[in-house]
Amino acid sequence: MSVLNSSVIIHPPGFYIVGFEKFPYVSLYIIFLAFVYVVTVVFNILLIFIIACNHSLHSPKFLAVINLAVVDVLLNTTIIPSMIKVFLFKDNFISFNLCLVQMYCYYAFASMESYSLAILAYDRLIAICLPLRQNLFNTVEIMSGIIAVFWIYSLARIAYSTGIMTQLSFCNSVRVYSYFCDYAPVFRLACNDYTLQWSAASASSMVNLVAPFSFILLSYASILVTVFRMKSVSNRMKALATCVEHVILCAIFFIPIFSIFLIGLFLGSIDPDQRVLSLSLASCIPPSINPIVYSLKTKEIKTRALALIKKIKISP
Repeated sequence: MSVLNSSVIIHPPGFYIVGFEKFPYVSLYIIFLAFVYVVTVVFNILLIFIIACNHSLHSPKFLAVINLAVVDVLLNTTIIPSMIKVFLFKDNFISFNLCLVQMYCYYAFASMESYSLAILAYDRLIAICLPLRQNLFNTVEIMSGIIAVFWIYSLARIAYSTGIMTQLSFCNSVRVYSYFCDYAPVFRLACNDYTLQWSAASASSMVNLVAPFSFILLSYASILVTVFRMKSVSNRMKALATCVEHVILCAIFFIPIFSIFLIGLFLGSIDPDQRVLSLSLASCIPPSINPIVYSLKTKEIKTRALALIKKIKISP
């Protein structure tokens, strides 16, 4: 019976993750990612603790920072422990259902990463361009609502994208060439039509990456226009200084991802190992850097972090 002409859907017991087949230093790379994971968890939890324990930091901006920290921990928790299991302990089999769970979690949290950066851009936009209307457009309650809406949207949209994967039949290879149970490498293994899944992946890329990035660019265009209308040079510098950490985070997150896709688009195929390495770095590194950048570049957090360290030293 031909699967293409049948309503029978064939789901395999699971898939084998087979990225880094020719990469010679995969064990060292995974050990490095394990260190990255520890940094991600420790520094993001410390950042959340500092903000939560200081009532003066209970503002819309720092609520958005806490949201980003939570997303960072969840995103790297979805990926790095699995990579350690697959590439360090050589246990590369993942069951079909667990594959879908990992796929769902990764893309839900990755999309929230870009939306979280857009939310922080909104905070800067209102603070600089509409400072007298902060209480109207950017209160803690409004920021909580914005964050909740994006969480609900991301979880629902990715649930649909992941759910339609169950419509595919897998009757040939079950080898997924990636660093996790990735969406496109999995649906390309199907032996029936995957046009719907391809369309969902393309739409998600546009909505979850291009839309937040475009909003961030437009926000900073408006911010620059407002800043250069200020008569005082010191006020200009002060306003721009509040945006430095956010610009750094956006650059760390968006530039590697867009570079990989643009290279693939204009230069043709990329070496599979280089693609997997680049994408895994682009996914895993930003969540570990975000809390460090905010701790070093944000005066309020830096001051309270140093005070916490001094308190711990004095306690014994």
